[in-house]
Amino acid sequence: MRNLCCVAAVILLSATALCGQEYATLKGTVRDSLGDPVELANVALLGTREGTMTNTEGLYELKIPAGRSFTLVVSCVGYRTEQMAVRLQTGETQERDIRLSTDVRAIREVSVSARQERASTFQRIDLEELNYMPTTTGRVEAIIKSQPGVSSNNELSSQYSVRGGNFDENLVYVNDIEIYRPFLVRSGEQEGLSFVNSDLVSSVKFSAGGYDARYGDKMSSALDITYRRPQKFAGSSSISLLGAQAHVEGASYSRRFTYLAGYRYKTTSYLLNTLETTGDYRPQFSDLQTLLTYRFTRDLEVSFLGNYSSNKYRFVPRTRDTEFGTKDIPLNLRIYYEGQEVDRFDTYLGALSFRYTPMDELDLKFTASAFRTNEQETFDILGQYWINELDNTIGSETFGDSILNVGVGSLLTHARNYLDAVVVSGNHLGNYQVEGNRLQWGLSYQYQDFYDRISEWELIDSSGYAIPYLGDRIQLTDARKSQNNIAYGQYSGFIQNTREINGESADVFITTGLRATIWDFNRTRMISPRATISAQPYWERDMMFHISAGYYYQPPFYKEMRRPDGSINPEIKPQRSIHLLLGGDYIFTMWDRPFKLTGEAYYKWLDNLIPYKIENVRITYAGENLSKGYARGIDFKLNGEFVHGAESWMTLSLLQTREDLEGDVMTIFDGARYVRVLAGEFPRPADQFLTFGLYFQDYFPTNPGYKVHLNAFYGTGLPLSSPNEEQYYTEIRMRPYRRVDIGFSKVIIKEEDRMGERNPMRFFESVWISGEIFNLLGINNEASYLWVRTISDQSGIAGQFGVPNYLTGRRFNIRLSVNF
Repeated sequence: MRNLCCVAAVILLSATALCGQEYATLKGTVRDSLGDPVELANVALLGTREGTMTNTEGLYELKIPAGRSFTLVVSCVGYRTEQMAVRLQTGETQERDIRLSTDVRAIREVSVSARQERASTFQRIDLEELNYMPTTTGRVEAIIKSQPGVSSNNELSSQYSVRGGNFDENLVYVNDIEIYRPFLVRSGEQEGLSFVNSDLVSSVKFSAGGYDARYGDKMSSALDITYRRPQKFAGSSSISLLGAQAHVEGASYSRRFTYLAGYRYKTTSYLLNTLETTGDYRPQFSDLQTLLTYRFTRDLEVSFLGNYSSNKYRFVPRTRDTEFGTKDIPLNLRIYYEGQEVDRFDTYLGALSFRYTPMDELDLKFTASAFRTNEQETFDILGQYWINELDNTIGSETFGDSILNVGVGSLLTHARNYLDAVVVSGNHLGNYQVEGNRLQWGLSYQYQDFYDRISEWELIDSSGYAIPYLGDRIQLTDARKSQNNIAYGQYSGFIQNTREINGESADVFITTGLRATIWDFNRTRMISPRATISAQPYWERDMMFHISAGYYYQPPFYKEMRRPDGSINPEIKPQRSIHLLLGGDYIFTMWDRPFKLTGEAYYKWLDNLIPYKIENVRITYAGENLSKGYARGIDFKLNGEFVHGAESWMTLSLLQTREDLEGDVMTIFDGARYVRVLAGEFPRPADQFLTFGLYFQDYFPTNPGYKVHLNAFYGTGLPLSSPNEEQYYTEIRMRPYRRVDIGFSKVIIKEEDRMGERNPMRFFESVWISGEIFNLLGINNEASYLWVRTISDQSGIAGQFGVPNYLTGRRFNIRLSVNF
């Protein structure tokens, strides 16, 4: 035992001596040629794993093995790499300040990257406007809705249509990871939070069509979002009558580890109480997101993106009172309800990414992700209704009162719908950039598994008669019951190159790419060539022109495969769209302030289309490739500082989209009787001829801390889907969508303000309070129609009535926001 204790003591003393003598310390400051500190510079020992990064003050501290000679390498984007010999003795601490000179070639590469982005069909969204735009949905989506070619006729939903497409035709990426939303949502009241947390966003790029081959397998648009990489500890929080949200971010001293996390809570009961249906609205929506990044070396880093979202919606309706009809025949619908609706949508997302940069010109990324959703929609609601004609005689003692009952009945609706889905993906992205060329490629595999149980029906009883009336039995008006479990895979890959050619009269950018997809469900192969050519002439005026064309396939997802009766079509094919775009932009100065005018004309050939109907935000597909069609139009946007220091913009879009469905018929009166004829070409559900958007900012000249933000939108009426399940042709349109939201904000603390050491507000970088008025003009916009049927009436009026479901009314909101 004594010998063992001696040996242990000798080993412990030797190890202590070695630990105290093995390393030395090198520290100092990295500055640029002007003497300013350089943040995030890499300081490393060549050929070893030892390294660190400078902080916001340019300081670094590095432990290095003592008694050996090393080469110290100091590098940073935009600067020339410096190398120097270093050798320190045991326990020595040496200060060494380093000066980096500007790398002209690196600056030029950054400039070229910005020009390549301008030469593409993508536009970068200004993030400074996110905090101030008055909105009832997500802030990022609110700005996207205000872009040319984009429309949304429901302020309760974050979904949007692009150039005649529907909500399911839009791609959304966050950090190169495709994002999905719940599938069973049928109304904006149920929808809750979108995935994108604006507090975490670093950059937003959006394309309304003609996008590159790296963005795949949807027909309408691509939204590319990058979350922020923190540099120091910071955070924000806000609270309003619609909920609250907060986020924190930070980085370790060496900048190897960074974290970003955000929490949001939203409740829309305050808004829903303005709907014509009164009752107990209890929506509760929340989500938690995090982005963690760790940098092992200057060449290798790993990141994790995680999200959990819980959307709960409970509704106990009581009454509804809606006036509708025409000037000559004004009508009123009154409904008394029993029952309730309980819905829940829980989604999970996890993504692990590895990024390897073996050289400055080469970037490799590998990502594995999994998405899961558990959804349930359950309701049993009985509504007893009366339809009355109103007195429209001006001056009458009964003006506005009911004078004639034209229908009475009951409507019983039932649903027990459940869906469990899993989407697992693995992909690789590569990027190689050399002088004048940028080569990108990617490979991916996606596995999708859906298990649904659908059971819903509707029963109408009018004056004691079930509709349709069959005499000897009761038949449900609308019923579907199914159970499906489907699983399939999808392989895809792309390669594309962007080349810059500096000609004698213009700079030309040529992007060519090819995307290939194999859809396992029925072994369908898709080849999608795409190309964009842009030119910037050497003119005094700063103008750029582009032309873009390509094939865009959309393999059916779960909803597109399902027929109206709930069954799955095993022979379904991918839809296809061929894009042709011609556009340009012009950057100019007006009133000594910068402005930008953009315009783009497009034509899209559509075939193998799956017809669909829209009710609120629920899309019901035919489950068959039955039609072909087209979309054409032109978009304009003018943005700039209409008021000095405050960017505003206005957009104008013209659109026509049509489809021709095999075998679709319509009923016409030939002078003697009603006959059924082929419908021919008719408007698609997203056909909105004209849309105009305006976002305007202003402030008090003598006190710029007081600001006003106006968001206005006008869109002509959308086609109204036929209540006949088998008919897609329609000539009826809803009324135009008109909405104005306005916000007033007061900046209480600015970043430039300096607080005393005893002032408790010194911990905040900025504080502002805002008041918002939603639907300033109090316009009754229509979300959808309720079709009420009666078996008979007292005045010969048809036994079916379309009653508009109106959206929210005027509401005031107050919001307090802080950054720290």
